[in-house]
Amino acid sequence: MAFPKAMTITDAAAERVKQIMARSEKPALGLRVGVKSRGCSGLSYTVEYADEIKKFEEVVEDKGVKILIDPAATMFLIGTEMDYVDDKIQSGFVFKNPNEKARCGCGESFSV
Repeated sequence: MAFPKAMTITDAAAERVKQIMARSEKPALGLRVGVKSRGCSGLSYTVEYADEIKKFEEVVEDKGVKILIDPAATMFLIGTEMDYVDDKIQSGFVFKNPNEKARCGCGESFSV
């Protein structure tokens, strides 16, 4: 039985990660994705620079970028696709998460 990947990354997300990494004021290992309690549905995604790999952290290397998944978020993010959208309405990372049970109306938070 094959387990789902911790996270997949679209080409658009990989290109945006490369742009963000190039703008970093100090060298970074990659971007860390996590979740925190916030919003009307309970959880929201976080993205920040990562300068080291934390104990038990999942590391996804794909398309020339490195994404680290915070150990506290792994169970919420397994199987998630990280994309980047830049259109007339919004620009930012979008997470297509099969674990989501509900999402708030504004799209800022979700529940599992």
